[in-house]
Amino acid sequence: MNNTLLQEILKPALFLAAFALLGTLALASVHDLTQPKVLENERIATLEKLNALVDAQSYDNDLLASKQVLPAADFGSAEDVTVYRASKQGAPVAALFTVSAPDGYSGSIRMVVAVRADQTLAGVRVLAHKETPGLGDKIDADKHDWILGFTGKSLQNPATNAWAVRKDGGAFDQFTGATITPRAVVGAVKRTLQWSQQHFNTLFTQAAPQEAKP
Repeated sequence: MNNTLLQEILKPALFLAAFALLGTLALASVHDLTQPKVLENERIATLEKLNALVDAQSYDNDLLASKQVLPAADFGSAEDVTVYRASKQGAPVAALFTVSAPDGYSGSIRMVVAVRADQTLAGVRVLAHKETPGLGDKIDADKHDWILGFTGKSLQNPATNAWAVRKDGGAFDQFTGATITPRAVVGAVKRTLQWSQQHFNTLFTQAAPQEAKP
């Protein structure tokens, strides 16, 4: 094979290789440019969800920087629990736990459980689930007001032994045709309150950042 023929064969391959390299560099550049924006959008979205339960005016620390990861087993959760600690002038305001109830009808139910310093609930919101549309999905705040009923509740209101759905002798309503879903949510909230009651003060003494909010 002479040099001219070899060059003719190699030219297309070299062109394609150069084109692929340029494309890769271009994609990497776009990723580097957009990644900070993506991360900032995620940060804002997370903060909005947390502030829906604990008013941003009620604390002065950097809520997202205060997060700590706790073992799933301590909460009976399907995954490790991330907790965000809200404080004002160094004093505890609330802890917001992202827990995952493992016993939903169609899988895990991920939610935020916000517990005030006085151990009452600031609120509960479901973040993700795969429950049956029209039945179990009533745990979504935008589809039903059931989840709003946790606000203000504690292990004393109702009593600890009443933290169950009515079908199980408890104080919480279930949905017609869907008992498993609310049972899973009530159980996860109860376990979170029990952990918080035992460890709340310790949680806030474990190197929680106190930087002011941006």
